[in-house]
Amino acid sequence: MRGVRSGPGDAGGSGRGRFRARLVKAVLPGVVAGAVAALVLAAASRPDALDIVLVVAGSGALAAYGLAPRGVLAVTTVCLGGYVLHSSAGAVAALPVVSAVHVAARAGHRAFGAVAAAGFLAATAISGGDSGRTLLLAGWFLCAVVTGVADKNWQAYLRQTEQRALEAERTREEAARRRAGEERLRIARELHDSLTHSISIVKLQAGVAVHLARKRGDEVPPALLAIQEASGEAMRELRSTLDVLREQPSPGQVKDLVERARSSGLAVELTVSGPEPALPPETGLAVYRIVQEALTNAARHAAPAEVAVVIDHTEDGLTVRVEDDGRGAPERPFVPGTGLTGMRERVTELGGTLEAGPRPSGGFSVLARLPGAGAEGESGDSPVSGPVVGRTV
Repeated sequence: MRGVRSGPGDAGGSGRGRFRARLVKAVLPGVVAGAVAALVLAAASRPDALDIVLVVAGSGALAAYGLAPRGVLAVTTVCLGGYVLHSSAGAVAALPVVSAVHVAARAGHRAFGAVAAAGFLAATAISGGDSGRTLLLAGWFLCAVVTGVADKNWQAYLRQTEQRALEAERTREEAARRRAGEERLRIARELHDSLTHSISIVKLQAGVAVHLARKRGDEVPPALLAIQEASGEAMRELRSTLDVLREQPSPGQVKDLVERARSSGLAVELTVSGPEPALPPETGLAVYRIVQEALTNAARHAAPAEVAVVIDHTEDGLTVRVEDDGRGAPERPFVPGTGLTGMRERVTELGGTLEAGPRPSGGFSVLARLPGAGAEGESGDSPVSGPVVGRTV
């Protein structure tokens, strides 16, 4: 995989950007929590030491909203609810709890947020708040839940849109590569069927003429010898050109795929077992594409994770297994993407089977079973040259 090498200035700039992002993420919640605490205490008539402790603890918990939203909501609700019961504070004391409810709803804990809101409303009612203030607070909490859920859905929509854009781009690139390969094969066939035939005729005719001249004892004209030599050279050059046009990714490049994946930061282990017979070109290409697609998916969806690539040669064919211990889980819904669908179609065309999905123990697994050579005389590269076991670096 090729990348753009960044210079020291680029690395320093990105490092400073990450540092600023971490600083803002760490400091901003604390500033907001301090402002909320100051606002609540400013609205109180005469806060005593207990009031200050409850307000500061309940508001300060907001600084940890990104780590434990439910814990933040519990601490904020208990502290600010206790503050309301102790001091009969006004509606402004609900601001930290409303914020915590929003954060919990955004994290997917709507029921927990509703229970906390109900508890705080009960504390407000017990402290002697009128029905109008209670209804106002209920409206605030309802808005906090709705905006939290809306924010959660919006973030999910953005992630889904980004994923679709990446998938569409990858599909376009794959289609462009496929069209380019088909066009190369078409040109190779045209050259082979027309030009190769014509040059072969020229070479054959020149060879016959030279042979007859020598048989009769005549001097072979230099032009005829030049035609014979040039036609032979043209045939060799044309064959080399056809080989380039017909060139497809070799299954022997699986080791290169693994090395490139390692260099990009993915921990990959390659294991090859069993005797390695010659494979038809289409089977070898399928092995290459299966490993390529599986490593691409692991890098995008499973990282950071460890990936195991196992190629097992048997008497009936070979098995390709690619497994990772990433974020895949059996309870999560799994919808095959374009890459896996294309992989399945490729394996099915060869008479094999493909199984892909989350592993019971976590992570993701791709298992392809491909038949052997089948037709005699067909040969190709094996998935890897020599029994190699790669180790993670």
